[in-house]
Amino acid sequence: MSEVTLPALGESVTEGTVTRWLKNVGDTVAVDEPLVEVSTDKVDTEIPSPFAGTLQQIMVQEDETV
Repeated sequence: MSEVTLPALGESVTEGTVTRWLKNVGDTVAVDEPLVEVSTDKVDTEIPSPFAGTLQQIMVQEDETV
């Protein structure tokens, strides 16, 4: 199982808040397919999946900061 981490979103951005999951546990996900929406103090963006496969577990819930 692979973990998805928050990519660098800018030099001064150190954390983001998960605003919405675009996939549910059990859904098939392709590489570069939007997986989750994240909000920071500078930008709101969709984070693409770096992997292809099936979403097995969501470890960070909506409205949690990572």
